[in-house]
Amino acid sequence: LTGKEALTHFPSLGGPGGSGPGKGHVKQCELLQLSRRQKRLCRREPGLAETLRDAIRLGILECQFQFRSERWNCSLEGRPSLLKRGFKETAFLYAVSSAALTHSLARACSAGRMERCTCDDSPGLENRKAWQWGVCGDNLKYSTKFLKKFLGQKRIGKDLRAKVDIHNTNVGIKAVKNGLKTTCKCHGVSGSCAVRTCWKQLSPFHEIGRLLKLRYDDAVKVFSTSNDAVGHSELAGPHRHGHSAKHPALPRPTDLVYVEDSPSFCRPSKYSLGTAGRTCSREGNCDSMCCGRGYNTQSRLVTFSCHCQVQWCCYVECQQCMQEEVVYSCKQ
Repeated sequence: LTGKEALTHFPSLGGPGGSGPGKGHVKQCELLQLSRRQKRLCRREPGLAETLRDAIRLGILECQFQFRSERWNCSLEGRPSLLKRGFKETAFLYAVSSAALTHSLARACSAGRMERCTCDDSPGLENRKAWQWGVCGDNLKYSTKFLKKFLGQKRIGKDLRAKVDIHNTNVGIKAVKNGLKTTCKCHGVSGSCAVRTCWKQLSPFHEIGRLLKLRYDDAVKVFSTSNDAVGHSELAGPHRHGHSAKHPALPRPTDLVYVEDSPSFCRPSKYSLGTAGRTCSREGNCDSMCCGRGYNTQSRLVTFSCHCQVQWCCYVECQQCMQEEVVYSCKQ
């Protein structure tokens, strides 16, 4: 999520005078901020461009939801500069981006929007029956395999930042895998379970976003250390109980990791717009979000539906009520 992605729907590329669905897919690939190799893969996979766009939107909206009450609110402003650094926020962006891509690709397969993949390969469930019964499982196996190819993870860099970025990317993928569950549906007379069909289903992305936010809160600061046993460097974190000083603890595969402390995000910088003018909760986060500058209090009237009644046959009738609402916002 570089901050340069177009979040609006792609323009219509078909219809009279259009270029046809094949060329339309190629044009959609060109609209995305991809490397040359990724654009080549995108052109080979009809349906991928739209799935990538959906993943970008999914990742951004979830990030902004999880950080809506924080000093850094995951705004698009300053994101290119942020991604060049090794902050905790950078770690979350890599994780939520890879999670959104994994989730969107798996769902696109089961929804029939991708040409080269279909339902998950649950044992005893043929794709034709899956489509017929509406139990097409999310294809996480294809999703993760294709994503690692798309991101080029085999080209692991030797520098610390490259290792950190790849680690955090894999944390996002693992978070989606951990949310995979088996769902079953009964087929029989009067709902009896004479025949039961089971398939794989992903958790809602909000649950994955909430898990990654918890990982962000407990992120581990790491450094690079040499491992003589395997002959290359690896990530190492702070000493844990039971580890000697000579053998620093390795971060867990589920830990988000970072290499440098984050700025305060209180004032405008190349990383964010600061917190001036942001709304906050007086009992909750105003003191923290406003960075000690204090906050303004403003009253306003809001309109809402009230005294609603169901009318025969099929509609709800409501009155319009007004009430005073107090809004708190951080001072300059």
